[in-house]
Amino acid sequence: MLNLYNYSLEKLEPLMISEVQKKFRATQLFKWIYEKKVSSFDEMTDVSLSFRQVLNEKYCLDKPTIYKKQVSNDGTIKLLAELSDGNKVETVLMRYNYGNVACVTSEVGCDMGCAFCASGLLKKKRSLEAGEIIGQILLLNGLLDEEGNGERITHVVVMGTGEPFDNYDNVMDAIRIMNHPHGLAIGARHITVSTCGIVDKIRQYAHEGIQINLAISLHAPNDEIRNKIMPISIKYPMTDLMDAVKYYESVADRRVTFEYILLAGLNDSEQNAKELAQLIRGTKAYVNLIPYNPIKELKYKRSGDEAVHKFMNMLLSCGINATIRREFGSDIDAACGQLRAKNEKKI
Repeated sequence: MLNLYNYSLEKLEPLMISEVQKKFRATQLFKWIYEKKVSSFDEMTDVSLSFRQVLNEKYCLDKPTIYKKQVSNDGTIKLLAELSDGNKVETVLMRYNYGNVACVTSEVGCDMGCAFCASGLLKKKRSLEAGEIIGQILLLNGLLDEEGNGERITHVVVMGTGEPFDNYDNVMDAIRIMNHPHGLAIGARHITVSTCGIVDKIRQYAHEGIQINLAISLHAPNDEIRNKIMPISIKYPMTDLMDAVKYYESVADRRVTFEYILLAGLNDSEQNAKELAQLIRGTKAYVNLIPYNPIKELKYKRSGDEAVHKFMNMLLSCGINATIRREFGSDIDAACGQLRAKNEKKI
């Protein structure tokens, strides 16, 4: 059966036409699914009984279910969501003063092999379908509904397990559903996609025509360091990556965020900060410094608070905008992939 959560409105319209339905039927179904939040086709009372029968025979509304839930003292919620085939993925709700942020996963496992990341402890099994990405947000919205405060997910970061640009088409379909006013109605500028640096996809992303944000997982100021911790850098060296960033900025007229995890003794010196400033000077980008969540299976250590602030101050003195990311869920399995890796080992 075809899961209608996989279809953006743009793709639902030709599907309905293939069912000998009027084009408006797609918008009608879309509103029932996302605005009225129905869980079955039988609840769609203004759809003819005969077509509801067709929908029940050929289509479904399949969402992930909650397999495991962790709640932090700071209000962060981390879910291990089970998909229809039994695979499990992580998704996180983070609460900021400006809204509720969902960090969603795009793949079951990850093949990018970043040396410091728990996501890579389990290799990629498959890409997620658009509906499985949307389903993570629907699960979190369900939890917010249970709290009874009338809140919902207002921002989305595609920064969970997997490389989003390795699953480009499904991620973009999910984003169109998130952003559509009859879908999840999340503003384009409240949606961010993070890539480790797949250059051709960055260039493609520049032409999407949606004001969504782009973040680059950089984590090093030069190829020598980046090659040690991010194998993608061997295929796409810094010169190619920076060319793609500048192309994106010129075409999309959007700035890039560089994500930079600070690893003690590897990439966190003031000299590294100077080199990073030189690398990104001339772009519109800013740097989001990320304190590292140590993972017991991996050798990397967290930079001390003094080193983190010295690094940021050096960037600021070089004219580069920089912030330190607020930490969430320090008392639970906070790092991407930790909860799933722990669960898979038990199985």
